[in-house]
Amino acid sequence: MNKPDLCPACGGTNDCTLADPRTADRACWCYGVSIDPAVLEALPAELRDQSCLCPRCARVEAQLRAKPQPIA
Repeated sequence: MNKPDLCPACGGTNDCTLADPRTADRACWCYGVSIDPAVLEALPAELRDQSCLCPRCARVEAQLRAKPQPIA
């Protein structure tokens, strides 16, 4: 069974704001990055479109570090 808050590639937390009812009204981190389609295609078909990848598995950590973080 897939959990929406876990990365389908590594099983770690994916930091998806949409998967957490407390933050579901906020845009997810993935909305502001560009994920290489090859990364998504590398997932087994049964794991695609089930939950978000984590930033590490999506290979976008550098993109996230380059963006200014909003003040909470």
